[in-house]
Amino acid sequence: MKRTWIGIALLVSFLLGACSADPTASMPEQTTTGMTKATTVDAVSSATLSRYRENEIQDYEGVRLDPAIGPSDNSISGVQRVDIRTYRLAVDGLVSKPLELTYDDVLKRTPVERLITLYCVTGWQATMLWRGVQLSEILDLATVNPEANTVIFHCVDGYTTSLPLAAIIDNKLIMAYQANGLPIPAEMGYPFIIVAEDKLGYKWARWVTRIELSADTNYEGYWESRGFDNEADID
Repeated sequence: MKRTWIGIALLVSFLLGACSADPTASMPEQTTTGMTKATTVDAVSSATLSRYRENEIQDYEGVRLDPAIGPSDNSISGVQRVDIRTYRLAVDGLVSKPLELTYDDVLKRTPVERLITLYCVTGWQATMLWRGVQLSEILDLATVNPEANTVIFHCVDGYTTSLPLAAIIDNKLIMAYQANGLPIPAEMGYPFIIVAEDKLGYKWARWVTRIELSADTNYEGYWESRGFDNEADID
């Protein structure tokens, strides 16, 4: 059954798109430390080079990094432009202390930096150096209730997706505000993107504006309700 849904997802994704990055990205390999890296390549196309922002890091410890701006936009409602002066990140649902955080509030938390590859359901990938905050640290601020087991991410454009709370904690997932040494661009989800490591790209929620704690393990987000596998594991 899972393979059937993945097949449907592949077809729909080619038509509508579920995530954005560079389809010319290099193939991944596993390092001895378990960190996913991309094979360094000698040649980079001019189209790819043109998408690097000024001062964007292009190489990290011998790894070619992919541009944070993809070749095209395939979000559900176009690139969102967030006014950071009025932006607030809500953390609510099954929590004891619902809260709202400003962009600066999040940046004051302990930073985490990791080299992680984004895998799109259509078969390509992009490796970037991500910097952000561990999601569990944000959740702890709101004091999660014992019955909560699912985290639902709501985005500015109405997009939603979810991840198991245990996966977020056990895998130390981060919410990123930088990619390749610079604030993530609007195309990648400024101000925040969920770096759902080891999950397919449609779990990487962009333009996150609300984090909801829930007990609904069967919650289906935008693409999941359209046939995409709710686990979204990378095989």
